[in-house]
Amino acid sequence: MIDLKAAASPSRWTRLAGAASLAAILAVTGLAGPSTATAETLRLAHNLGQGGKESLDPISRSRFFIVNQLLYDALIRPDADGRPSPGLAVAWSGSADLMEWTLTLRDGVRFHDGTAFDSSDAAYSLRRIPSEVIKSPARSVLGIMRTVEAVDARTVRITLASPHADFPLMLMDYVVRMVSSEGRENDIDSLNETGIGTGAYKLVSLDAEGTTVLTANPDHWEGPPGADRVEVIAIPDSEARVQALLAGQIDLVRRINPQQRALFEGRPGFKVQTFPTGNWNPLIMRTDTPPFDDARVRKALRLLADREAMIRTILGEGGGTVGCDTPVWPGDPYYADLGCRRDIPAAKRLLAEAGYPDGLEVDLFTADVTAIMVQVAQIYQSQAADAGVTVNIRMVPSDGYWTTTWMKRPFVAGNWAQRPADQILNEAFRSQATWNETYWNRADFDAALDEARRTPDFAQRKALYAKIQRLLYEEGGAFVPFFHNQVRVFSDKLGNVVPIHDFFVRWHQVTKSG
Repeated sequence: MIDLKAAASPSRWTRLAGAASLAAILAVTGLAGPSTATAETLRLAHNLGQGGKESLDPISRSRFFIVNQLLYDALIRPDADGRPSPGLAVAWSGSADLMEWTLTLRDGVRFHDGTAFDSSDAAYSLRRIPSEVIKSPARSVLGIMRTVEAVDARTVRITLASPHADFPLMLMDYVVRMVSSEGRENDIDSLNETGIGTGAYKLVSLDAEGTTVLTANPDHWEGPPGADRVEVIAIPDSEARVQALLAGQIDLVRRINPQQRALFEGRPGFKVQTFPTGNWNPLIMRTDTPPFDDARVRKALRLLADREAMIRTILGEGGGTVGCDTPVWPGDPYYADLGCRRDIPAAKRLLAEAGYPDGLEVDLFTADVTAIMVQVAQIYQSQAADAGVTVNIRMVPSDGYWTTTWMKRPFVAGNWAQRPADQILNEAFRSQATWNETYWNRADFDAALDEARRTPDFAQRKALYAKIQRLLYEEGGAFVPFFHNQVRVFSDKLGNVVPIHDFFVRWHQVTKSG
């Protein structure tokens, strides 16, 4: 029996949000001893960023990220190098004009309820993405799909509204997961929150504010997963997550900062992984709201920052690479090396031209969803003072941050994970994108994105993406200081935790013993 009713009261970890000191006391005294669950139970945490509104529909803007990764499979998934590799689709090809793409599906795959996965399910899952009702963030990337046709049981044909040379990369979007169309074939405009997927784990009970429980799917097409059971626990505060790991209440923390890392280096019972990623933590200015509606102000607020100093202070020497206010990281083939040195005189000059000769005062909203979001705000506040800019940091609760503060306030801290250039530029900067957090609205920018997509030659596409990144650096509303190496810590009882980005992890391979 699947219980889809969330508990009325939050879990003890939710109630302890922001109370890391109490968690530390429990860990030291041993009163919060290790889990009494079986050795085969993998215990993970999530930050309750949707405030209890976490959705089991993978394309929802309130998607329950970690749970959905366990329940559903992708058609095409990234390999360790971020290149398209087979998932539920085993082959794909595009037409000469890049307007039509054909996918061949894997045979013998079944949903959790025993029904067979076929092209009708794949077509249904894809047709839902452009829905004006669901308003999925993925529609800014995949809204170019004009028709999706189930040719036969194993073949799907997608016709695009405009050519797209990198279309398979777009199907790697982490929210593009296959759901069952059983009984819902003609209903593409409502959320599909049954939890029935083809993934390595099946839903037992959903409690986004407490503990969500999943059990192994022994019939998974890649074989039985490495753990018998998974528990996903709501722990909004980053320090509380660390203390929960130290106390044996959870098995893994996906991201920690250098200060937290010191607690685990050389400590028996834990493993630390570090690897480069395209993860970024921007400070986001709404370009439709004063004073950020003036491009001179936006550029001044970016020029005043010392990005190398930020990296040294927050990440430690060698802990990341400089970002120049675009989301395209150095590991992406379309990365453009723009150069972005601190220039206080230029920042002051631009502020004076914009009508702020005596400086500027702004409120910056952030939360401890991740520790880095707070640290970036604090270091930026200190650096901004050198240019006569007063930054008032406004701390708000982590619980529900993405629904109550992000994209609501004029100046906020953000948290993004690595994505391919085309995906992130369309997902976060295209005019009508659901996650256009800076409210950037430029017809010429959108046109440049379209031109890059339909350009078949790689070198020419790369040049176009370089121009797009330059435009964001000169006039955009996002301050992107760096791309940080990810530091992941987990119990040494876990096996097969590959040191790659969260979106690439094969959770079904992770084992737990002892």
